[in-house]
Amino acid sequence: MIRKLYQGISDVVDQTGRVRKQSKGPQPHSPLPTSAKCDKLREECGVVAIHGHADAARMAYLGLYALQHRGQESAGIATADGQKLANIKGMGLVSEIFTDDVMEKLPGSMAIGHTRYSTTGDSALLNAQPIRVESMKGLIAIAHNGNLVNLGNLRAAMEREGVYFQTTSDSEMIVQLIAHSKAGTLVDAIAESLSTVEGAFSIVMMTRDRIFAARDPRGFRPLSMGRIKNPTGPDTIVFASESCAFDLLRAEFERDVLPGELVMVTEDGVTSRQYANGVKQSSCIFEHVYFARPDSRIYGRWVQQSREMMGRQLARESNVAADVIVPVPDSGVTAALGYAEECGVPFRFGLIRNHYVGRTFIQPEQRVRDFGVKLKLNPVRNILEGKRVVLIDDSIIRGTTSRKIVRMVRGAGAKEVHLRISCPPTVSPCFYGVDTPSKRDLIAANNSIEEIRRYIEADSLAYLSLDGLLGSCDTMENTGAATGYCTACYTGNYPTEWVDVREILTAT
Repeated sequence: MIRKLYQGISDVVDQTGRVRKQSKGPQPHSPLPTSAKCDKLREECGVVAIHGHADAARMAYLGLYALQHRGQESAGIATADGQKLANIKGMGLVSEIFTDDVMEKLPGSMAIGHTRYSTTGDSALLNAQPIRVESMKGLIAIAHNGNLVNLGNLRAAMEREGVYFQTTSDSEMIVQLIAHSKAGTLVDAIAESLSTVEGAFSIVMMTRDRIFAARDPRGFRPLSMGRIKNPTGPDTIVFASESCAFDLLRAEFERDVLPGELVMVTEDGVTSRQYANGVKQSSCIFEHVYFARPDSRIYGRWVQQSREMMGRQLARESNVAADVIVPVPDSGVTAALGYAEECGVPFRFGLIRNHYVGRTFIQPEQRVRDFGVKLKLNPVRNILEGKRVVLIDDSIIRGTTSRKIVRMVRGAGAKEVHLRISCPPTVSPCFYGVDTPSKRDLIAANNSIEEIRRYIEADSLAYLSLDGLLGSCDTMENTGAATGYCTACYTGNYPTEWVDVREILTAT
């Protein structure tokens, strides 16, 4: 049964706010057992907002569907019609939660949506977003992508003042600050509150009659604005974490929301204010390496273009004699194309991914759990047998999956297996909205490249240099301005003040 929470919908929730049982449907996703965690960094979250569309909820649904890769644990949509604000969220995939009968309960011409992996706060239905708070300034709903690093101090101070938090999510901190701000107007309250919090946030917010969108002053996480032109009336304004959502919505990409910018959309149009200036930009470079879809435009540059350049540069830095270039699907495909073109060695799909295996493929029985990577990937023996193979992947986190893949390729008859990684070694955890293992679990933080090579049993191992990665993601030729990137996961140099890891609530 898909667990859902209905808010602001009188025929579903009783006066006590208890959620009635829903009709049976597909089982919700359950967290992977510790022993079977995926050896990849997990995407953080995806947000979408719609203003001025007769079917805003369905537009938000389509936007979230395009952003599903950014979070598969929970999803939610809130809508407003000028008078009421309704909110439905649940555990599972967007398509599992928002069936036709559920969508009918979300009327209005405005909507915000969210799809989530837990980075802070318990993995629970109450922490699913959008989160809504009733205040003296009216109902406010928020959807947030990122992570606040001064959460502990702020929360403790507000609780001493009598503020009651509904969730353990840091996203609620922003909306509670707005709700309790003494600023005279809502816009001033939002600007004041966003100036108070520290860390990563790309957010969309909604009241009964307005949509807001904002990015943190450093621009850690992406957020784009688009427009659906309407020849018979006002245009529909849309916001999304990635521009690939605009293609499904048939919206034209207009621009990125700027770091430190607050955008407001009303019936009168779009207005903007810069609530923070003079902060060095530090956008997450791992969006280009892995998180974002290749068909998205992030920080003024196409992701496909960046990944192809990573592969080309990787070939220049660490080419090795080989017969075939094989990507680890799907994350290594674009970089492998660039690598193959640069070195003139044939590109082949020597590993086939089972796209029908999701996060729930791990079954309770240990005998099934032990299949691991074999359930997701299968080698193509006639491509690999007797060949010198270069495997291309985007990263190595714990190293366990890489070792299994190398063994699989060698077991299919490969004569040599060389692993190439299209980013530098990951040596430090991320505190800005990425579910990163602790430093003790990052293989590159505790081992030399040669030690990692021996562990994964490859004939050779090489990573892309940091300079090579930065050059591959350079936005100067696209925008005329260079993007400042956060590379803390590769250097250990954090753009914000150091925060004790214990102050960050870990996901359960």
